[in-house]
Amino acid sequence: MTARRAAEGETVLARAEDTSQASIAIARTLARSLDSLNFNTPSHVYNPSHYAWSGQQQYLQRYGNGTGRVLLLGMNPGPWGMAQTGVPFGEVSSVRNWLGIEAALGHPLPPQHPKYPIDGFACQRSEGSGRRFWGWAASRFGTPEAFFQRFFVWNYCPLLFIGNARNLVPEQLTRPEREPLLAACDTALAALVAAIAPTAIVGIGRFAEARAGVAASGRLPVLYLHHPSPANPAANRNWDAMADATLGHWIS
Repeated sequence: MTARRAAEGETVLARAEDTSQASIAIARTLARSLDSLNFNTPSHVYNPSHYAWSGQQQYLQRYGNGTGRVLLLGMNPGPWGMAQTGVPFGEVSSVRNWLGIEAALGHPLPPQHPKYPIDGFACQRSEGSGRRFWGWAASRFGTPEAFFQRFFVWNYCPLLFIGNARNLVPEQLTRPEREPLLAACDTALAALVAAIAPTAIVGIGRFAEARAGVAASGRLPVLYLHHPSPANPAANRNWDAMADATLGHWIS
């Protein structure tokens, strides 16, 4: 190997390592910036980027390397997914058995709604969105390494909101609550896009698609994919085929 090729290889490796560290720094900065926000609509707010940071950090370290991939953008944690594991669409069995990540919860835990306890990897509930999403990835790519060579997955907002004993989405917050939240998450997403230089962004759900459009600013293609939640009637009509159709260019 020539000295020039060796140097180029070292540069590529350093860049890959930098993207992983950059995603970690962005996630930490975002988590801290959201601590200062006030919410009245939800009775409970969980920030797994704090108490489930160990799992999230493992995810970013292991799969955050690389530029030029497609960014798959989710919305915010589900109560039985990322809220337990710290991983986007983080259904426990998928994270443990396919992504190969498992971690203990950190402390202190936030005040919890009795209907939505935080049990971490001991959680016995299965999140349908994550089971469907990572199940599709496993069936199409076989290994996480093959999947993450082409894609990276990030949740726009790391907070879980619970109000009236139900999981709330950011759109259900009042405008005074929502605007500073979006400002902080938009800033983090723009920083992530700058760091990982994706070739396209796919918004999983209309909310994520809209925020992806803000981050892309016309410089990147933005695509839409139905959210895989079982609560979404469209997703129950063969979501795997929808994912194949949207992402087919990067699968074949």
